[in-house]
Amino acid sequence: MCYARPVADVAVVIPYHGRTAGAAEELAHRLGHRKGLEVILVGPGKEAVRRPGSGPMRNGVVHLEAPAGRGAGLRAALEQVNAEVTVLHDADTAWPIEAIDQLVGPIARDEADVVVARRSRLPLGERALAGLARWVSNATVADPLSGQRAFRTAVLKELSLQHLGDDVDAELLVKLAAQLYRFKEVAIDSAPSSRGAGAWLSTGRTLLSYATMRNDADNAHEGYNTLARMEAGAPNYNAWLGARFREHAGQRVLEVGAGIGTITELLAEGREKVVALEVDDFYVRRLKNRFRNTPQVVPYLSDVALADWQKLQSERFDTVVLSNVLEHIPDDGGAVRRFAQIVGPGGKVLIVVPALPQLFGALDEAVGHYRRYTDATLRAVLEQNGFEIDVLEWMNLAGIPGWFVNSRLFKRRAMPPLQLRMYDQVAPLVAKAEQLVKLPVGMSLFCVAHKPLS
Repeated sequence: MCYARPVADVAVVIPYHGRTAGAAEELAHRLGHRKGLEVILVGPGKEAVRRPGSGPMRNGVVHLEAPAGRGAGLRAALEQVNAEVTVLHDADTAWPIEAIDQLVGPIARDEADVVVARRSRLPLGERALAGLARWVSNATVADPLSGQRAFRTAVLKELSLQHLGDDVDAELLVKLAAQLYRFKEVAIDSAPSSRGAGAWLSTGRTLLSYATMRNDADNAHEGYNTLARMEAGAPNYNAWLGARFREHAGQRVLEVGAGIGTITELLAEGREKVVALEVDDFYVRRLKNRFRNTPQVVPYLSDVALADWQKLQSERFDTVVLSNVLEHIPDDGGAVRRFAQIVGPGGKVLIVVPALPQLFGALDEAVGHYRRYTDATLRAVLEQNGFEIDVLEWMNLAGIPGWFVNSRLFKRRAMPPLQLRMYDQVAPLVAKAEQLVKLPVGMSLFCVAHKPLS
């Protein structure tokens, strides 16, 4: 079979176990003689292949020993990879090696960060698992657990992989999709899976754990799933919130604490510039991926206390937006004074904050809240630090019971997705009702304040 040289520097990582050692070796040596191609064979021991030896093998193939499993093997291999693109290849000769060029191409052309080989026919069990994988990760490819996948190597090396076994495939998918890296697929003829039922069951269990129990996407950001579920599970609520901001926002906006970009996206259309300030590099990378083709949105990595406020002042912002952010800042008064410095006279600050200290519980702790506000405490922090109140309203009365039950009674640290979807169905009705009636209390407070003209 003829194999053309890839269009970019490529490493092919072939994990194997005892039963697939022969196929792994055959693949490695079919690929290993090609110039500019790294081939890394990684498995449980040197005795498992017919040509044992650690370090470089004949034809440029490297053999690494990783007895703990597929995930451990991938992590060991990534330490050796120097190529721009890494192909993760199942140890099965039925996968067409000429498809590697097709996988590498979109990454080399900067059209994708992850490219999967889409089989034309999947066995029933794998089809069901692929559906589960798409549902959990929101990945937009039909065969997300394919045995041939190409990755931008820098993207893989940014991940903090924890799983040692076959369930690393679920971990890879969830974490890459969470960061909004660009997925693409190329069609190939059907190829059988070299992974057995045990591997697929392990992958399925891990996917379900990400859907139901794990509250992070990178082992470090406990509140990520809450933010992601709020975006995916409550589009009507987010649209309601976005409309309130859009009604008052100007053309040049500083959004403080942009998070995963939910409100950023709702603000961006029609604005001259939106600077999305975020303290965490995990979220900034996601923002850069999400707004790659939206030039008016500029992600900015910084803590509020450490931002270059002199430089930000030169941006001539007319609006500062904080959507459920002020409660994350230890010195909220100091932050408000900074906002007053960077907007001109008449400039606005638009704020939504969680309300009612009586609701403070496990959900607040999980997403890093220092406090929940009352109308009096929010008014004080704004008026004492350079702003005058134009609008101060309670909102989202209907959300109080769900937050209280989940956060205070059940002490959950992530909002159950089904509850979010159910609430989102009534959110438009709640929004219309709140336009007609002045609420006496609510789960949140919405505020518009301006910097005095003199």
